Amino acid sequence: MSAEERAWHALSRLSYGPRSAELQDLQRLGPQAWLEQFLASQLRGSAGGQVLPDAVLTRLQGLETLGLSQAQLFDRYQEARRLARLQAAASAGSAPAAEQASRRELVRPILAQAAEQRLLRALHSSAQLEEQLLEFWFNHFNVFAGKGPVAALVGSYEREAVRPHLWGRFRQMLGATAKHPAMLFYLDNAQSVAPGFRPPARLADEQVARPRGLNENYARELMELHTLGVDGGYSQADVTELARMLTGWTVDVRGPQGRGTGELFEFAARRHDTGPKQWLGRPVTARGQAEGEWALDVLASHPATARHLSRKLAQAFVADEPPEALVAELSAKFLSSGGDLRAWVQTLLSSEHFWQREHLHSKFKTPYQYLLSTLRVLDAQPQDVQPLLGALAQAGMPLYGAATPDGYKNVASAWLNPEALSQRIQWLSRLNERTAGVDRSARRGPVLLRSLGPWLGEATRTVVAAEPAEMQLALLLGSPDFMRR
Repeated sequence: MSAEERAWHALSRLSYGPRSAELQDLQRLGPQAWLEQFLASQLRGSAGGQVLPDAVLTRLQGLETLGLSQAQLFDRYQEARRLARLQAAASAGSAPAAEQASRRELVRPILAQAAEQRLLRALHSSAQLEEQLLEFWFNHFNVFAGKGPVAALVGSYEREAVRPHLWGRFRQMLGATAKHPAMLFYLDNAQSVAPGFRPPARLADEQVARPRGLNENYARELMELHTLGVDGGYSQADVTELARMLTGWTVDVRGPQGRGTGELFEFAARRHDTGPKQWLGRPVTARGQAEGEWALDVLASHPATARHLSRKLAQAFVADEPPEALVAELSAKFLSSGGDLRAWVQTLLSSEHFWQREHLHSKFKTPYQYLLSTLRVLDAQPQDVQPLLGALAQAGMPLYGAATPDGYKNVASAWLNPEALSQRIQWLSRLNERTAGVDRSARRGPVLLRSLGPWLGEATRTVVAAEPAEMQLALLLGSPDFMRR
């Protein structure tokens, strides 16, 4: 790539697209100086100074549920269930309908505020690479807000299990996600117990973490998706043995009287399978919680994990079919650094493969990426994010709404189809100053056409420039060039 192409490649691939300030800085500094400054600031991330404007920080501080602990969030979910039962009993109505109404009143605001903070950070943060990595890792360790208590806990999961570890070591993030109640509920490990376990009478009620026997869901996804990969060299017997090792990793659901107001993870020794085990060809002695911790150590440092994660990173940031040489380069750094994620990402950005010209504009934007890039290029200041969340849902990518553990795909084949393109055009037609705080005046199109010139192909520039000024903005944002990154 030329220096100008490298700058545009970094701006579109390592951020959610330019705002006018970035375009002005690029023009003022020149591509090479701007690129050096940009890469240095992105690798510093949130440690490099103020990340969000004061107005956005003030707005986030007003979202009261962001400051609630796991226990307080879970108690709100439990309160919604309790009120539902009372309402159903008092009115002789439908218990599911009453529970849905209570969830709307007590749980939906928690989920709405979590989604608002995610969009505001992605839209306004100067640490754009950090926001991209948050999206990548949340998707990797996906939890679904539509399952039970996860709706109340998903924001806490993102804040506590994913975001703090973006620049740390993979083992730290792996352990944090494994112990967070959102994951324990989503993949059912909260209910997994040793075969033959008999709960005390006080636990044999309608508690959400009541024992249900050995459950292999989390153990399977831990190896298949989170670490080794589907071809990582393990067997079904290894899944079962790992599930046994993780029995007792559960959630304390005793309520405020029993556990205080902090984190909910609990190792319940009475639920743990203490029998002998054989996992990945190694004997496992009974050590309680330490069995699971040791398994996470092994998985986090396994060569198959290094390759699986490296291919996913290269696919997300370079190409749908990433170069094998790049995957090998990333895998080697992952292993030699002990899973140091900062060193791993630095290796990606310093690799010649990232900067090969064939990868310029090679990635098709997901609905989430397209929405954010559109808002950023328009310098949008949305006061109400609900229409934006609705647009994501209509596009098949509701925030926190991937039902399956593998999360959302980031390849063109998942999103490039006539219906998806039509939905993007429809959303553009509805985008206005009232919903997103954007300037849609006739002058906006020609201004953007000039400032985005190097980012657009000659055919797009020619077609858009030939149309009336009032049509140029919609044509530019709906062009094939703008839908790629």
